[in-house]
Order: sequence, then structure tokens, then C-alpha cells
Amino acid sequence: MKRKNIAVITGASSGIGREFARQIGEKYTKLDELWLLGRSEERLWELQAQLSLPAQVFPMDLEAEESRSRFAGILAKENPCIRMLVNSAGFGKLGDFASTACTEALGMIGLNCGALTYMTYSCLPYMPPKSRILEIGSAAAFTPQPGFAVYAATKAYVLSFSRALGRELKEREIGVTCVCPGPVDTAFFQRAGENGRMAGLKRLSMAKPEDVVKKALADAARRRDVSVYGFPMKGAQLLSKAVPHSFLLSAMGKLL
Repeated sequence: MKRKNIAVITGASSGIGREFARQIGEKYTKLDELWLLGRSEERLWELQAQLSLPAQVFPMDLEAEESRSRFAGILAKENPCIRMLVNSAGFGKLGDFASTACTEALGMIGLNCGALTYMTYSCLPYMPPKSRILEIGSAAAFTPQPGFAVYAATKAYVLSFSRALGRELKEREIGVTCVCPGPVDTAFFQRAGENGRMAGLKRLSMAKPEDVVKKALADAARRRDVSVYGFPMKGAQLLSKAVPHSFLLSAMGKLL
């Protein structure tokens, strides 16, 4: 029996993940199916109806161990050929660490780091040469961020993990790209909350999800290890390399 060529997209029920599903469906027409994972079953079915490729819907919360184990079982049963994995599930919460609920802080770590790692680990055995992994990080990974401490730390993990994994998988010809956008015009900040002038500055540099995803797919096709959209975020990346973090932390502290 011929194995299905698929793309797996987590966080597909909203935001960047939803846009990845749309663009992958339009661009990679030789795929047999898209596998859409997300918390909102209704939104996943709505997305499925809009796509040009067939899609399977998997409503699940990847923070939960039961959901992760269930998906690993589905992979073992279906034995697909995963041509692309997009780990887009994640969330952030603005605010001082001490005022953030412990459950929310641990939830960010569990989803942004734990679920991403688990999904990458689970999907790798099904990925042939020339496959691609896109791990969704953030420009917040470039430097520690007061008022966004846990989220920025989780994305620093994603960036470090992605770059090291890409080196490890080079001989297997599997490309790994960490996508590091700045603020994107999605529902992200509705969940993250507000944080004074810093949140206002983020809104000024807001990017469209379709532009971020288009560049990410192009960078992944070129086997680039990091994808950064827009001059403001590229500038932030360069600044984080050239300027001591102690100075940047002091400057950000004045904006909070």
C-alpha cells in the first residue's frame, strides 16, 4: 500500500498555523493530505472546507499528555510519509513573572517547548530525505525580555533546539528552519494581554501572517536555518548580536 505524502501542522485552528495550512495547500499540490492539529474542532473543520488539498482534522490540546500519546498512536497506525512538519502551537502571556499565574507559566513551557519537542521527536521517524521541519519561534528569542520573560525564554529554546537539530539532521537531508517573526496580526495578543508602551511598540511593527508564512516557506525551501521577516526584526536580530544584553535589558525596562 502506497504511503501518503502529508504535511503535519500544529496550531492550525488559528493564526500563523492556519495561514501555513492555506499556503502549503496552494503551493505543495503533490501532497496527498494535510493533517491539521488544533484545539478548536469547529475552526479546524472550517479550515478544511477552505483548502485546496484534502485534509484530516485532529482536534487535540498538545499540552495534554493524552493528546500527544494519541497522535503518536495515529502515526504508528497510518505510517505516513511526512514531507513537512510545522510546529505552530504555542502561546504567550505578557506581564511580570511574579504576577503571572504559575499554571500559565508552566503551560507556556509545556506547549511552546514540550509539545514542540514531542511532535518533532514523534514525526522524525516518518520523515524521508528532502523533508522539512519548520519550528515556529519568535524574535523574542533574540534577547531576554522583561515583562515577557517566560515566553521569550521558551522561544530561545526553540531557536537553539532548531539550529542544533538542523545540524544533526544534515546528513539525513532533512531541513530545519526556525521561523522568528516579530508581532504578527493574529489573535495572539488577545491572549497575551497588554503591557503599556512595549505592547504599543509591538503593534507598530505588526506584520501580516500571510507575509510571514510566505517568507518562511521560501526560506525553508532554501534550507535556511532561521527565517526572519521584515527589516525591523532583522534589525533586532543584528542588534541582539552586536549590543550587550545588559544594555538591551535596561532599554526595554524603561519602556515597560
